[in-house]
Amino acid sequence: MLRIFHYRKKCIGCFYCVEIAPERWKMNENDGKSDLIDSKNNKGIFMVEVQDWEYEQNQQAANSCPVNCIKVEKY
Repeated sequence: MLRIFHYRKKCIGCFYCVEIAPERWKMNENDGKSDLIDSKNNKGIFMVEVQDWEYEQNQQAANSCPVNCIKVEKY
């Protein structure tokens, strides 16, 4: 299992995460930042638990993020 964290306040809306992992990320039309699909908000940090098969794409999204607002951890 994986946990994906999105520190949304740091997001600049570069769209890389949506391009790389569109099944987990989408752009928010209201503020131009990305949203982590199916995540829960805890004081501005969004988190979702997903299956291992999502690791590679979401780790690529985290690596491509210019402001490092995405973290992926296996547990």
